[in-house]
Amino acid sequence: MLPSNITSTHPATFLLVGIPGLEHLHVWISIPFCFAYTLALLGNCTLLFIIRADAALHEPMYLFLAMLATIDLVLSSTALPKTLAIFWFRDREISFFACLVQMFFLHSFSIMESAVLLAMAFDRYVAICKPLHYTTVLTGSLITKIGMAAVVRAVTLMTPLPFLLRHFHYCRGPVIAHCYCEHMAVVRLACGDTSFNSIYGIAVAMFIVVLDLLFVILSYVFILQAVLQLASQESRYKAFGTCVSHIGAILSTYTPVVISSVMHRVARRAAPHVHILLAIFYLLFPPMINPIIYGVKTKQIRDYMLSLFQRKNM
Repeated sequence: MLPSNITSTHPATFLLVGIPGLEHLHVWISIPFCFAYTLALLGNCTLLFIIRADAALHEPMYLFLAMLATIDLVLSSTALPKTLAIFWFRDREISFFACLVQMFFLHSFSIMESAVLLAMAFDRYVAICKPLHYTTVLTGSLITKIGMAAVVRAVTLMTPLPFLLRHFHYCRGPVIAHCYCEHMAVVRLACGDTSFNSIYGIAVAMFIVVLDLLFVILSYVFILQAVLQLASQESRYKAFGTCVSHIGAILSTYTPVVISSVMHRVARRAAPHVHILLAIFYLLFPPMINPIIYGVKTKQIRDYMLSLFQRKNM
């Protein structure tokens, strides 16, 4: 029996199902998830180590990359350890307040990730369109303010949700049909009028994705105009080549979001495990792939890693 709190309208604990309908495959599903999570940890920790160790990488582009790596570490580590515990040990219980904290971190850091990708687009815009002003525009002070603004925006937008969820009466039981405490999965267990939570969640998601993507696209319109005005084809390739890693990071982050959104609308009758697998893919794929993209495509990071291997082999 689950412990209950008589003086409270919410259960003391929730039960996370994992992936409904695929419980018998949890152990097998955990293998690629564990592999991807391990790659994400190793890749992002390596990026942070290289950026900190090499003074030549203490530039705006790499400082933003360090922010992205930190966010990816927090995002994946907020959900995956508990998910793997469900798969391996059937450790499904999570306290009500731990559930709210997990939800807050997941959604807040997703918003921060979008903000950092926008900041990286701004960095590329200044570097290509206004190269003579790069060091005077993107100062350490401005980078700090951008980082703080990303945190403040995310915390401000997500803080109301846990407080709203605390005041619901949960009469539909404590079982969450998910691997982690996703906002709408928790809301579905509540009784009473939950329309504000639903509308607020959708509004925030649309506001963040549409607004940030709009400014990213606008940045690249100006970048493309500046690149096409360069005299030689070699200069154009070199200038646009500095954007390839960032474009890859944008695609790795927003593609799962778009696919998930389309699936929710086009394939509403799809089995629940399809949507849950897409949600986990969104949490795992960007943290796993971003370090690979930047490690392969960024010359300075690639050269530093090669120099480390050469020292070990000497």
